[in-house]
Amino acid sequence: MVDQIPGAQGPINHALKDQLDRSVFPRVQNPIAYVGGELNSVRKDPRTVAGRLCLAFPDLYTIGMSNQGLQVLYTQMNQRADWACERAYAPMKDMEQTLRGQGLPLYSLETFTPLGEFDVLGFSLQYEISYADILTMLDLSGIPLRSEGRTLADPLVIAGGPCAQNPEPVAPFIDVFITGDGEPSLPIVCDRWLEVRREVLQGAIPAEGEAGRRQRIEALARLADTLPFAYVPCFYEPEYADDGRFRGLRALRSEARSSIEPSVIGDLESAVLPLAPILPSAECVHDRIAVEIMRGCPWQCRFCQSTVIKRPLRIRSVDKIVESAWEMYRNTGLDEVSLLSLSSSDYPYFEELVNRMHATFSPHNVRLALPSLRVNEQLKALTALIEGDNRGLTLAPEVARDDMREQIRKKIKNSDLYDGVRVALANGYTHVKLYFLIGLPGERKVDLDGIVDMAETISRIGKEVKGRNIPVTASVSNFVPKAHTPYQWNGMQTREYFAWAHRYMRHRCAVKAVKIKCHDIETSMLEGLLSRGDRRTADVIELAWRRGSRLNSWFEYFDAKLWWEVMRDLNLPPDDFVHRPYELMDRLPWDHINVKKGRTFLEKEQQRAVVQLEEMAAAV
Repeated sequence: MVDQIPGAQGPINHALKDQLDRSVFPRVQNPIAYVGGELNSVRKDPRTVAGRLCLAFPDLYTIGMSNQGLQVLYTQMNQRADWACERAYAPMKDMEQTLRGQGLPLYSLETFTPLGEFDVLGFSLQYEISYADILTMLDLSGIPLRSEGRTLADPLVIAGGPCAQNPEPVAPFIDVFITGDGEPSLPIVCDRWLEVRREVLQGAIPAEGEAGRRQRIEALARLADTLPFAYVPCFYEPEYADDGRFRGLRALRSEARSSIEPSVIGDLESAVLPLAPILPSAECVHDRIAVEIMRGCPWQCRFCQSTVIKRPLRIRSVDKIVESAWEMYRNTGLDEVSLLSLSSSDYPYFEELVNRMHATFSPHNVRLALPSLRVNEQLKALTALIEGDNRGLTLAPEVARDDMREQIRKKIKNSDLYDGVRVALANGYTHVKLYFLIGLPGERKVDLDGIVDMAETISRIGKEVKGRNIPVTASVSNFVPKAHTPYQWNGMQTREYFAWAHRYMRHRCAVKAVKIKCHDIETSMLEGLLSRGDRRTADVIELAWRRGSRLNSWFEYFDAKLWWEVMRDLNLPPDDFVHRPYELMDRLPWDHINVKKGRTFLEKEQQRAVVQLEEMAAAV
């Protein structure tokens, strides 16, 4: 049985739901985020399926419901008659405390099933600073925090997403990481888990204690032996040098592969699209239809992890995109369609696509959103195609000077950017947002000057076109060198440098319509720790969580001091993880996770970057 309408009477856990209705929902903020029943959510009778999967997003409902990848995998798994797929999100602090006070578990939104009763629990790792919330969700579900404590009576805990490119900081908490594209790999892992669990048990019930843990290890070994994209951390042991540097991973079993290969979907055209996406019950970050038009990026920016891990480039046809967007509109009634990719305007049939979308949706007053326009010679034509209607133009020049752009391999021209802005303002756009990075290798004071100059120049272009300086926001992020990029060997800049750079740019800015908005430094430092750390970082995450760290992506909950106190108490100097660079020949904590073109390509790009930095310094 499948229910796909709000309020349908399906196979829900009425005993738990009645307790929640009576003792929990009246006591918490925003209870609508915990009640489920959204339009297009799917409810299946567990007696009619072979397996049950819960997709877990370690952040609040308002963030997780905007994640397109989760919608895709939810749709794909529920299209199968033999699997039921449900959802869970991290609770706010008041919800967590109320559940604990009532002795109630965290549950799925579809059927109010405790997460510990699913066959597979899959975490989506979108950003590192949400790691503590993984532990909240596990603990509230009665699932042992660490893989070593689980038996076959517990769900298989898997994880995927961009943060799985360095799995080590959360490796002890996850049974299996899936690397690469989730569409081809998730169904295989789920099916294989049912098979190997059945083979190990052979009619017996799951054992407890040491015998139960042995059962689970045997099942994981059979799983890992057949899946090249699956990384099982418990089959590896990290080794360290006397000075604390990471030396490598030692395999503990024959099933442990030396290199984990990414899962890759070859044909994006035939891949699943969520034609009936779940419509959130609460206001979310993005309440709009989203269609992925292209996966991968034709460019090779050295700072960007996504351009490396999303290779190769794959596209959907114009017909498929337009038809799918229309079906999503019919099933949701949302009034905005977003065309998603790393660089939407590099889609090879972009002008045809935009014209077709306008012809289809404009009569219905549905807007078209393009979140990732590239700054190039086509920008003028693209902004002319899309009327702003009192909306903002968002661009990501990343840096503002030509020599620094050459060094980071983002080949754009200021003249193209300024010309595109002029056309956009003439077509109804009213304000501009620019994304920049600071703290890149080789950065100089003139690079900071360039950010302010560019923002002020664009504001003054508004006076040429509209008769007044237009509002411009320069959103400045603190650069974190990520795994599987040419900059992975570089250390991160210090908090003192970032604090000085923030003050300098704000002081230099002289145009009132320009706002320099800088990302929180302590949040960036934590991101650096959790994205560049090795397996020792798991102890930091767990102790910080036990001391109360929750929802670190939310400014009102984030306590930076707590994290640095934990590092001190564990005798783990943050500098060793965040600021100290690696030598080119060093083994890196994430080297066992392979990417297309591999480490050799990244080494060559790093060496080329070093040469360019030397040339920049000589020129100055």
